[in-house]
Amino acid sequence: MAKPHSYKFCFGPWNLSEGADPYGPPTRPVQSFDWKLDQLREHGFEAMMFHDDDAVPDIDSKSSAQLVKEAKSLSKRLKDAGVAAEMVAPRLWFSPHTIDGAYTNNDPKCRKYAIERSLRCIDIARAMDTDLIVLWLAREGTYIRESKDARRCVDYLVEAMDKMLGYDKKIRLAIEPKPNEPMDHAYLPTIGHALAVAQLTRDPKRVGCLIESAHALLAGLDPADEIDFAMAFDKLWSLHLNDQNGMKFDQDKPFGSNNLRIAFNQVRTLERTGYGRHGEYVCFDVHPFRPTQPNHWMDHLVNSRQTFLRLLEKARSFDDKQAQALVKDRNYQALDQLVIEHLLGK
Repeated sequence: MAKPHSYKFCFGPWNLSEGADPYGPPTRPVQSFDWKLDQLREHGFEAMMFHDDDAVPDIDSKSSAQLVKEAKSLSKRLKDAGVAAEMVAPRLWFSPHTIDGAYTNNDPKCRKYAIERSLRCIDIARAMDTDLIVLWLAREGTYIRESKDARRCVDYLVEAMDKMLGYDKKIRLAIEPKPNEPMDHAYLPTIGHALAVAQLTRDPKRVGCLIESAHALLAGLDPADEIDFAMAFDKLWSLHLNDQNGMKFDQDKPFGSNNLRIAFNQVRTLERTGYGRHGEYVCFDVHPFRPTQPNHWMDHLVNSRQTFLRLLEKARSFDDKQAQALVKDRNYQALDQLVIEHLLGK
């Protein structure tokens, strides 16, 4: 195992949500961005993730000059606070132009809007001193398969990424796969799909991925395997750790909340493969439980980091020599119990 290293932690302003869901209104008051930035600093997180309109509100109504001016102003505020901008992602699932998809919309005018919005996102990222653009392809899929030509949609996705890669020679694109929700079926549901389509772009070396624990679980996959797969290609450029209770809607539960062993194996593979050694962040894409009161607003993030750090201790103190002896003997029953006993603290 590589020499131990320290990890840097990150979250986004949307992770301090107000508790609204499809069945009910908010349960906590709206807070300003400044309040959220103060919480990040106070609790020792090193970076913040952004959607383009988290960084520059009402993005579609502003000129390119206004976008850059506001993004640079925000960048200065972050630097003054000792906080980095980890990434910027184009929010392509809110607009009336993207009701039936963004890059894969049947309407060429809507596809054009999605690409232009993405280029504006790159302008914002450049002004905020980050080269990482995350693509959560939220509406790139269908509710019914007959509504789109899936083969053509692969070309549309590649075309959009090629436009972004050509627009800025330094940016990197990290695809964040998810198998469903909001679409019934997504076109790039797993890391394998993301890395395959990367090979079709004009510069595959600058197209990687972001893994979210819950998204892998929704696909019926083990997040640790997805991490190992991405690291085999040296393409894991960001990470959203959280948890998920089964294959249902995306819950964004605190890391380790539902299955500590699955969480342990994610930390173990991150440690084994050296994630973070090139400046990558451990990001938590988690939300407070809806009944959470305002005075406990940060607990889900602080607890997720604490769970990560405790599991990091477990990963580093795990008896690999004994485990390998059991593997050699093909004694997987004993190996199974070794992990259980280790997690139980015996």
